[in-house]
Amino acid sequence: MNQINRSIIEAFLPEFDQEMASTRAILALVPDNILDWKAHETLHSIRWNASHLADTLSWVDVTLNETSFDVAPIDGPAHEVPLLETAAAIVEAFDQNLATAQELFRSATDESLAVEWTLLQAGETLFTVPRSSLIKNLFINHMIHHRAFLIAYLRINGVECPHLYGG
Repeated sequence: MNQINRSIIEAFLPEFDQEMASTRAILALVPDNILDWKAHETLHSIRWNASHLADTLSWVDVTLNETSFDVAPIDGPAHEVPLLETAAAIVEAFDQNLATAQELFRSATDESLAVEWTLLQAGETLFTVPRSSLIKNLFINHMIHHRAFLIAYLRINGVECPHLYGG
């Protein structure tokens, strides 16, 4: 299929799959003995960043099957990153969420990706964008951002990490 006739998802998936393979490779390097390490008391731990990478993929379902999500609803608990107990549990959750995400993405249509999606906090709109914009920003850009923190934290702790974009 030529580039002009590719669907949004067909254009998105090669980059997504490459970035998720890189993310998984980094998650596989996380040792249990430094999961609670923080660069500063005000920053998230290695456990939080790694768990967040696994958890973010679970948002594909709400992104593609709902038109909004409230991270801190007035009448319910705020979304919190589930902090997984071990590095192996983090990789396992990442793998499970990735498989589900890939399946959901492959069933998306250009029409479904044109639908506006809203992120709310306590009922207030934080932003509204077409799903097609959200999937690039959340499931690639946002994850790269947190993967970069994780790589820096691992390197500070003596864990050798590969260069992901060349040497």
